[in-house]
Amino acid sequence: MISSNHTIQEPLVFFLLGIPGLESIHLWLSIPVCCLGVVTIVGNITILAVVATEPALHKPVYFFLCMLSAIDLFTSATTLPKLLAILWFGAGHIAAAACLAQMFFIHAFCMMESTVLLAMAFDRYVAICDPLRYATILTDTVISWIGLAAVLRGSLLMFPCPFLIGRLSFCHSHVIPHTYCEHMAVVKLACGNTIPNHVYGLIVALLVIGVDLLCIGLSYALIAQAVLRLSSREARAKALGTCGSHICVILISYTPALFSFFTHRFGHHVPLHIHILLANVYLLFPAALNPIVYGVKTKEIRDRVVRVFLRGQSSGDKGVG
Repeated sequence: MISSNHTIQEPLVFFLLGIPGLESIHLWLSIPVCCLGVVTIVGNITILAVVATEPALHKPVYFFLCMLSAIDLFTSATTLPKLLAILWFGAGHIAAAACLAQMFFIHAFCMMESTVLLAMAFDRYVAICDPLRYATILTDTVISWIGLAAVLRGSLLMFPCPFLIGRLSFCHSHVIPHTYCEHMAVVKLACGNTIPNHVYGLIVALLVIGVDLLCIGLSYALIAQAVLRLSSREARAKALGTCGSHICVILISYTPALFSFFTHRFGHHVPLHIHILLANVYLLFPAALNPIVYGVKTKEIRDRVVRVFLRGQSSGDKGVG
């Protein structure tokens, strides 16, 4: 039994409960989690390898896609090992420092992903609304600065959170009803004044999800305006077709994020296990589905993967022969 009346500065262990109310099926839940993990690793590594080895794909949109794949891999590495340990063995104990580190990296990576999705919307805006200047606007230097900005934005916005939590005491319970150290789940265990934590969390959410969605929406409004000016139906279809993958990824990423955010803050009558499931969907599904969406809908990536597969298959047939 974990004793109370400790502060986070003292030697302290939290306990991640998993999915409250569904403990009896934790082992069964690990099956789809494992499948999503395998798809995430294989899919995103495939995207990175294909873009790295195919000079024809060394374009801004594919560099942004590589950033997205790298972030998804890091996010999965931060969450999946502990999640599977909880589902398989009930190993929910986590040191306070490890909990704060996991919290920092999970939320920082999510903010980085949102920034990259915003950059991809800007890429589509330039490609469709100002195609003649595309190569001069989105240079390798600009793309590098955007990548650095994504990392700095996520890191700096999350930097105060461990310190805001570090000033709190945990005199009631050290049991976190969650599968990972989510910021508000930890704050809810604390005694004392947690208003700064709630306010800062809300401000960050508005600065990231709110501002990014607003800018993405504005980009696509301008894209739609430009597309409607095109004379032929074929040209309009082609222009919109280049946005299909990005729109799918936006829906995959932001829909569960918004559901999770609103149910966590305002859905007080929503069962706890629904909160936790939504939070895990928000982390696991986009990372697994993003490479599938781009692999299926992007001809260049699809053709390259098929070509590598067929080459490997023919080499295997020769070896058998």
